[in-house]
Amino acid sequence: MKQIAILGAGESGLGAALLAKRNGFAVWVSDSGKISDSRKEKLREEEIPFEEGLHTESIILDSDLIIKSPGIPDTASIVEKALEEGISVIDELEFAFRYSAGKVIAITGTNGKTTTTLLTYHLLKSAGLDVGLAGNVGKSWAAQLLEGDHHWWVIECSSFQIDGFFFFKPAIAILTNITPDHLDRYDYKIENYIESKFGLFKNMEPLAQAILNEQDPLTQEGLNKIKLRPEIYWIGNNSKIDKGAFSDGNSLHIKTSDQHATISIDKLSLKGDHNIMNALCAGMAALLAGVKEEQMLDAFESFKNAPHRMELIKEINGVSFINDSKGTNVEATAYALDAFKNPLIWIAGGVDKGNDYSSVLDLVEEKVKCLICLGKDNSKLKKAFGNSVRDIRETQSIKEAVAWGQLLAVPGDVVLLSPACASFDLFKNYEDRGDQFRVAVNELKPETIA
Repeated sequence: MKQIAILGAGESGLGAALLAKRNGFAVWVSDSGKISDSRKEKLREEEIPFEEGLHTESIILDSDLIIKSPGIPDTASIVEKALEEGISVIDELEFAFRYSAGKVIAITGTNGKTTTTLLTYHLLKSAGLDVGLAGNVGKSWAAQLLEGDHHWWVIECSSFQIDGFFFFKPAIAILTNITPDHLDRYDYKIENYIESKFGLFKNMEPLAQAILNEQDPLTQEGLNKIKLRPEIYWIGNNSKIDKGAFSDGNSLHIKTSDQHATISIDKLSLKGDHNIMNALCAGMAALLAGVKEEQMLDAFESFKNAPHRMELIKEINGVSFINDSKGTNVEATAYALDAFKNPLIWIAGGVDKGNDYSSVLDLVEEKVKCLICLGKDNSKLKKAFGNSVRDIRETQSIKEAVAWGQLLAVPGDVVLLSPACASFDLFKNYEDRGDQFRVAVNELKPETIA
C-alpha cells in the first residue's frame, strides 16, 4: 500500500485525504498549525491519522507522494527536504484530476478569475449542462469526487496551485490577465510569476482551447517565451478579432469558426469595464462548451457575483456602500475605482505587498474626495496620495471607517472598501474584512446622516 502525506488540513487537505483513503492509500495528515475541531472529527471518523502543531519528518519523508496546501511555499523546510529525497509534491487539484473523467475549464489570472469562474459555471449550469465548481472557490474538488463526477468541471486555479500541476490538463483554459502580485513567492521576479501562470497550459493538446487577453502586456510577454499548443481564442475591445470575443461598447460579440453569440451589455448584471472582460472570457468558454446564444441571454442577466467583489451592501439616503474586500492588490483596486463615475470615499490599507500606487494616482485624484486608511501602518498610502486627496484619515476600526464614510458622504456618493492590500494586520482574511464591513454598514441608521 502506497503512503501519501497531506501537508495542511484545510479544505483542500481534508478533501485530498478523504479521496486518497477511498482509493486505497495509507494517509498521514500533518498540519504545522491547529486543525479545526470539525476536521479532526472527520479524520477520526475516517480513521485517518493526523498531527497538528508540527511536521514529523520521519513519517512525511517516508511517503511515496506528498499533497501540500497551496499556501505552503516550496521553500518550506519540509518541502525542500522532500524534493531533495525525490518525493513528488503536488497540489490537491492535480491529485483530484487523476480521479475525474470530466472535461475541465480551468481559469487563472491575477484579477477577475473568481468572477470569471463563477460566471462560467453559471452559464453552463443555466444551460442545463452537467457541471461542477471547484478549485480556489467553493468546495474541495477531491471531496466532491467522493460524491460523484460531472461531465464538466469549472475550476479556479491560483498560481500556487498551478505550481503543483504535473498532469493536470484542461480542455479549455482561461488566463484573464497578469499583473505583479505574490512576487515574494517568485523571488520578486515578474518573469517567474508569468511562467507560473502559463503553467496552466503546459499539458494541453492541440485540440484544446486557450482563451487569452489580447490587451494584457504581460500575457503577450509570456507568449514571446512560451509556445502554446492549444488553439488560441482572444478577448478584447478590438472588433478585428475574428476568432474570439470582443466588445464594441454596446454588445459582446463571441464567435468561433462556426458559432456565434451577441449579448447586449445592458443584459449584464456585472458593471465596470473589467467585468466586460470577465464576461467575454466566460462567454467564450461557454460557447466552446456548447452553450447557445439564447441560453446565455438570461444567464448573463441573472448572474450574481460572489461576496466581497464589488458587492453592493446597502444604499442609505442615496449613498452606496460597496464591499470590494477581495481587491487585495493595486490593479484590482484600479478596476474598482474606475467602475464608478460618482465621488468616492475610499477605504484602503492593510498589509502592503510591495505596492506601486503610481498607476492609480490619476483615478484617485479625479474621483476620491476622502481616503480612509484602515491598517496598522498607513505611511505608504499617506505618502502616495498626500498631494492628491485633501482629506486623509486613519483608523484601525472598520466600524469607525464606515461611520466616517457615512458622515462625509452626500447623496450620490459611494463609500468603497477596496483595500489594495492584504488583510492580515487587522483581520483573519479578506472575507473576514468584508464581513465586518457588511455588519458595520448594516448597523448604520439613515437618520444619522448629516
